[in-house]
Amino acid sequence: MANWCSNSVAFEGNEIALEQVKLEFKKMQILENEENCGQLPEFILDKKRGYFFDILLEDGGCIFNYQTRWSPNTEVLTQIAERFNVDFILDYEEIGNQIYGVSVYSNNELTEICLEEEDFEQYDYNEETDTYFFEEKNYESDFEILEILLKRKIQKIQSQILA
Repeated sequence: MANWCSNSVAFEGNEIALEQVKLEFKKMQILENEENCGQLPEFILDKKRGYFFDILLEDGGCIFNYQTRWSPNTEVLTQIAERFNVDFILDYEEIGNQIYGVSVYSNNELTEICLEEEDFEQYDYNEETDTYFFEEKNYESDFEILEILLKRKIQKIQSQILA
């Protein structure tokens, strides 16, 4: 049984291209409902992995939430972006395998920033209180902590680029 990776992708580009992306995702959504299995766009040649499951279009914009097996399908999204000449920002997480990060595809360049094992070791879980302890503070959920750690990593990379 696969662990499910939660993904949220926001595409950016001109209106015509975004409508084409939406159409592609709507086709996959319809086929998924009919066939009861994950989907890939027809033009993806490598059919071994990267399937989209439980595809949902958010209201407004070109934002989709979906599931993948085990890890994000960044390679497939990159192929979609290249085909329709759009950019994207992908947020993903599969906490069971310590996968948490963001991928940004802009101007035909992919930047991936994700947490590493040592990042996950920076906080502790207290079973008795059902809380997480990080930097002298208790949290109800580890998602807030992970977001803090990811933002710090992003800021560190940005400051290195600007230096």
